[in-house]
Amino acid sequence: MLSQPIVTDMLKYNMNEFKIESPYEQSYDQKYVVDRIVNLEKKKQKDQVLLGVTGSGKTFAMANVVEKLQKPALVLSHNKTLAAQLYEEFKEYFPNNAVKYFVSYYDYYQPEAYIPSKDVYIEKESDINEQIEKFRLSAMNSVLTRNDVIIVASVSCIYNIGDPSNLQNKTIVLKVGESISISKLARTLSFLRYERDKMDFEAGVFRIKGDIVDIYPPYENFPIRIELWGDLIEKISTFDSLTGKRINDVDEVEIFPAQNFVFEKETIKKATQKIEKDLEKRIEFFKGIGKELEAQRIEQKTRYDIEMLNEVGVCKSMENYSIYFENREEGSPPFTLMDYFPKDYLLFVDESHITIPQVAGMYAGDKARKETLVEYGFRLPTAKDNRPLNFDEFFERRGSSIYVSATPQKWEQKISNYQVTELLTRPTGLLDPEVVVKPTKNQIDDIIEEINKTISKGQRVLITTLTKKMAEDLTSYLDDIDIKVQYLHSDIDTVERVDILRDLRLGKYDVVVGINLLREGIDLPEVSLVLILDADKEGFLRSKTSLIQTIGRAARHVEGKVILYADTMTESMKYAISETQRRRQYQMEYNKKHSITPRSIHKEIREKLVQDEDTDIQNDRYKEWIKQNKPSKNEVNKVIKDLEEKMNLASENLQFEKAAELRDQINEIKENF
Repeated sequence: MLSQPIVTDMLKYNMNEFKIESPYEQSYDQKYVVDRIVNLEKKKQKDQVLLGVTGSGKTFAMANVVEKLQKPALVLSHNKTLAAQLYEEFKEYFPNNAVKYFVSYYDYYQPEAYIPSKDVYIEKESDINEQIEKFRLSAMNSVLTRNDVIIVASVSCIYNIGDPSNLQNKTIVLKVGESISISKLARTLSFLRYERDKMDFEAGVFRIKGDIVDIYPPYENFPIRIELWGDLIEKISTFDSLTGKRINDVDEVEIFPAQNFVFEKETIKKATQKIEKDLEKRIEFFKGIGKELEAQRIEQKTRYDIEMLNEVGVCKSMENYSIYFENREEGSPPFTLMDYFPKDYLLFVDESHITIPQVAGMYAGDKARKETLVEYGFRLPTAKDNRPLNFDEFFERRGSSIYVSATPQKWEQKISNYQVTELLTRPTGLLDPEVVVKPTKNQIDDIIEEINKTISKGQRVLITTLTKKMAEDLTSYLDDIDIKVQYLHSDIDTVERVDILRDLRLGKYDVVVGINLLREGIDLPEVSLVLILDADKEGFLRSKTSLIQTIGRAARHVEGKVILYADTMTESMKYAISETQRRRQYQMEYNKKHSITPRSIHKEIREKLVQDEDTDIQNDRYKEWIKQNKPSKNEVNKVIKDLEEKMNLASENLQFEKAAELRDQINEIKENF
C-alpha cells in the first residue's frame, strides 16, 4: 500500500453568477409565475407546486427562478431520456455556468442477488458507460467547487456515492512555481486511482515523459500537462489528447480522484479491523443456529475482500463496505449527491407525479434483495447500509423544492400547503387540443378517415390502445392498407423507442400505435391528432392523470385534436375533458388580451446525447417457473401478490404498458392455476 499522499482541502470556490443567455423574453404569465415562486421561496415556503401545461415553457421558467435566486439547483427527472433533454436545454440557457448531467452510468446492470428457491447465486455484472461516468464525476466535482451549478439528475442521485468531504480532501492542488518531485506526484496520482502508461491515453490515465507529466482527469474534456524543471513546476496547460496541440495555460489546477472510493492506508486498516470483528460475530451467529454452509460462505467471501483491501486498497463491490470507511452508524443513511449540495439549494422535481412515486419505491426493492444476501451468508449485515435513501431521508435532504407537473398529485399539493402556481398559457398562443368523444361503433373506419385527413396535411398521428394485442392487430391492419405505421411496444428497448419517435417526426412514419405513449417524454410538435381507444375503460391506463397527459401530446400543434372512442362517460373522462377545456379557454382569453395569434412549435430534432436506459422493470418469467417447479397454490398466490405489487408500482410511475403486461400475466396465471 502507498503512504499518505500530498493532498489538500484548500479548494478555490468559483463565485460566478447565474446568467441566462436566450433570445426569448418571458411572457406575461411566465414572469408572474417566476415572481410568485421566487417571492414564496424568499418567505421560506419550503415546498411549492408549478402546474405547467405542455409547451408553456416550464424549463424556461425554472431557469429564470434559478437566475433570480442565484442558488445551486438539482433538477430531478424520472429517466435518462428526459434528464438528457433537460440537460441540453439548461446548457443552452446557461452556457457560461456549470450545467451537469448525473444519471446511472450502467449500460447494463445485473445486481448481486440470491434466489433461495433455486439455490442460485447471481454475481453482480455491469457494463459502465465511460461517457456517463465522466458526466457524473464532473457533476460531483462542480458542486463541491462552484456555486453556479445546475445538476440534472435521474433518481440515481439518491444512491450511495461516498462522503463528499472524503472526495474534497483528496484533491491535489498544483501551482506554477511550487515544488514537487515527479516520483511523489506519480505516487499520489496512483493513490487517487489514476492508471499509469496504458497503451491508450484516455480518461483516468497519467503518463510521464522526461520532465513532463500528462494527466487525463475523467471529469474533464481535455488532459492537463505539468512541465517541470527538476522539482519546480514551470508550466501547466491543457491540450488536445489527439493532436497534442496546446489549448491554454493556467496558473494552477485541481486534480480530483479518478474514482469515488479512495482511502488512505490507515483508514483502510481501521476499516478492515472492524470488518474482521463483524465477520467473527456473523460466523458465530450462523454456527449457533446450525447454518454451517452460510458460516463458511460468509467467511470465505469476506476474508477474500479483506485481503484485497489490505493488499491493493480496493475490492470488488467495495461499496458494500462503505459504512466502515465513512464511520457511519449501522442503519444510518448513505452519502448521496444531495449531500454534496449546500443546505440552501433549489430542488426541481420534474414530472413530479411520476418522479416522487419512483423515489419512494427505490428503497424497499433494494432492501429485500440485500436481506436475502445477508440471510444466506453472501454479505455482512452492514451491506444493507449501501442503499438508496428512503423517502423520509430524501425529504429531509431536499432544498427549497418546486414540484413541476401538468398533473400534480394530492401529495405534492398537500405538502406545499396548496401553494400551486399555474402556468396555463403558451408563449406561442397554442390552445389545448379540441377533445371529441365518438362511439366505438365503426371506429376503425373512422380512425382510417381521420388518419388520412391528417396525413394529407403533412401531420402525424398517435394512437393509444388498451391491450398489446389490439395495438398489434391495428398496426398490422393499417400497414396492410399502406399507411406508414409503427408499433411501439415493450419488447423494443428504450434507444429504439426514442429512434421510432424521432423517425415519426422526420416523416419515416405517419402513425405510431402503442399502449403507453407517455413515458417517452419527448416533444412531438408534428403530431396534430391523438386517438384514444377504449377511453371509457376506467383504470390506470385511462385514469384522469393518464388521459390529461395523453391529451397533452396534441398540444404542440395549432390544429391539435384528440378523439376519445367511448360508449359511456367515466368520471376520469369528465375530469380530463373539463380540465382541458378550462385550460383552452384560459389560453383563448390570454391570446385575445395580448393580441397573440397561435402558431405551431418548430423544434430542432436533436441527436441523442447518450445511450438511453433499458426498461426500468425487467420481465419476470413466472410462467416458465410455474411449469418447471409445479408450485403449490400458496406459492402461486405469493407470485400473484408480487406481480400485483409490481403492477401497482408501474402504474404509479405511469409505465402503463409494463403495468398492462403484468396485469395480463396475473390473469393468465389465475386462469391456468
